[in-house]
Amino acid sequence: MATLREIRRRIGSVKNTQKITKAMKMVAAAKLRRAQEAIVAARPYARKMREVLSHLLEHSDDPSHPLAAVREVHRVAIVIVTADRGLCGAFNANVQKAAVEYVRKTYSHLLDQKHGVRFVAVGRKGFDFLNKRNNEVFSKHIGIFQALSYAQAKSITNELAEGFLTGEFDRVDVIYNEFKSVIQQRVAIEQLLPVPVITSEASALSRRADFIYEPSSAAIVNDLLPRHLNFQMWRILLESNAAEQGAKMTAMSNATENAKELISSLTLSYNKARQAGITKELLEIVAGAEALKKAG
Repeated sequence: MATLREIRRRIGSVKNTQKITKAMKMVAAAKLRRAQEAIVAARPYARKMREVLSHLLEHSDDPSHPLAAVREVHRVAIVIVTADRGLCGAFNANVQKAAVEYVRKTYSHLLDQKHGVRFVAVGRKGFDFLNKRNNEVFSKHIGIFQALSYAQAKSITNELAEGFLTGEFDRVDVIYNEFKSVIQQRVAIEQLLPVPVITSEASALSRRADFIYEPSSAAIVNDLLPRHLNFQMWRILLESNAAEQGAKMTAMSNATENAKELISSLTLSYNKARQAGITKELLEIVAGAEALKKAG
């Protein structure tokens, strides 16, 4: 049985841990508030841009664009977006598991080919995971969530677009955590390149309005499509950042509550042990007194 000193030491240790998890929860809550505001503001713009672009690509006089060109897939790039650190529950593991499953189901025929499946790691946890599995990493982007900016999203997109245009890969998919609420994140898989034409959105826009494009729809596509790619990547990074802070806040909240329960349990054990010690001492005193009485 643990001694009183050992139990006291454990209680002190758990209390210190509880202070840390509580502080981390508060930090995550503050970051989540800012991240949530950013993604809520970005979603409508991203959705409308995708809607307009889909309409343009479907109804353009010259619908061909190098970044929208569909070709047979011999090489694919999978972008996995994770956090740089842990302590956020299953946030990283869910993306990693989804990536493995997605590649197995969709691109298993490319795994034995040279450069058949390559990965772009956004976040240290994803990069470490890919390294352990000896997956081919095309590029890595670590530490960007510490000071997330649109320029970083643009840099990633430019790298992917260049790889697509030069034939490094024929398709680019992104796997990330989509922010749903503070307690809920959903793994999402999206095709980034070639830029997909979402027929339902284009048709919905056509039903609402008939557009006249100046100078031409093709010129607008050439200008809008790179902007669209940059902003979609920016939205994905914002989604992942908000989801990470939500997951971290939930994990630290659970850890704080678990620490509270453990402290209560240890305190009860301490009181029981202390009471048992006092009872034992009293019995020894009484027994000693009885022995003296008999001896007298």
